[in-house]
Amino acid sequence: MEEMMRYGIVGVGMMGREHVANLAHLRSEGVVLTCIADPHPPSLDLTLDLARSLGLPSPQAFSGHMELLDSGLCDVVVVSSPNMTHFEILMDIIQHRKPHHILVEKPLCTTVQDCKKVVEAAKQRPEILVQVGLEYRYMPPVAKLIKVVKSGTLGHVKMVAIREHRFPFLVKVNNWNRFNINSGGTLVEKCCHFFDLMRLFAGANPVRVMASGAIDVNHKDEVYDGKVPDIIDNAYVIVEFDNGSRGMLDLCMFAEGSRNEQEISVVGDIGKGEAFVPESIVRVGMRKTGRDGVTTIKPEDERIKYDGLHHGSSYLEHLNFLAAIRGQGSSGPPVNLHDGLLSVAIGVAGQLSIEKGCFVTIEEVVSMTKTKSI
Repeated sequence: MEEMMRYGIVGVGMMGREHVANLAHLRSEGVVLTCIADPHPPSLDLTLDLARSLGLPSPQAFSGHMELLDSGLCDVVVVSSPNMTHFEILMDIIQHRKPHHILVEKPLCTTVQDCKKVVEAAKQRPEILVQVGLEYRYMPPVAKLIKVVKSGTLGHVKMVAIREHRFPFLVKVNNWNRFNINSGGTLVEKCCHFFDLMRLFAGANPVRVMASGAIDVNHKDEVYDGKVPDIIDNAYVIVEFDNGSRGMLDLCMFAEGSRNEQEISVVGDIGKGEAFVPESIVRVGMRKTGRDGVTTIKPEDERIKYDGLHHGSSYLEHLNFLAAIRGQGSSGPPVNLHDGLLSVAIGVAGQLSIEKGCFVTIEEVVSMTKTKSI
């Protein structure tokens, strides 16, 4: 039996409670949830109720993350607090006298500069593993398409198109996600997942970004403390990569009448692959065989014990991070801080592009001394 791995969760709103459920299904892997922290008492109460319903020992509850860190109760910290709190919390964890491995929800931080500071701080603590929660990589159809692309089946990837047509942003505690200053902007908050996937499929790094987006339907009649939300609800984003390939995101957050929430297309010089979520199918076709030669695959991952909110991807994310912790030294975390930083950089470049009406380079965004909140 592996040594018991003790987990703490900072931020137990909707996503934090999703992590509780995933960890409950990892008990057979030697995982135990020992403590939680959140300044919002109702969130703590809901989480303790959830733990009881899942048959878990009641975790110690704290109102602040420093109390959790000082308690010595955990070896791994999951950060699932609001986006704008990630930077301070991450720096406190990394600089704490006791080393804690970290799984931080996306986005890593709301600005590129804060991401860079976290990266530098983590370099000083090589004994700590930090993984970024870009778990869409692990959705079975997406993981299958990644495998197809990496095998060379499609040839050299030239175009990646990702469509997310979905429902509006959910209501969060104190409505923090209604404002760019808190979330980093829709292209950072929501779309860093897709920019991460584009990098994987293209096998390259981003060079420049052009975006067009607006607030056209959602949240326009909402007012919080006298302020109207400023988060965009639809956009087109073009990303150019250093190997000549291009990516395109088609985002619409008032498209509840969609069969699939995500549709991904990757086209190489000899073939095309597609993934559909939640339909959970992959299609692969070659230029030489045409339409009649397209095959349909129904990928499954037998390791998944809990589907949850993201089709089992959060469960697999935890499973992979746990393996990385236990095999520390043999490899780094599956999704590292560099991945997290670049996914944010593309989103920030997209937000700036919408404001400026022109291409924005990744170099420009990364070198800014202060990233403006759009």
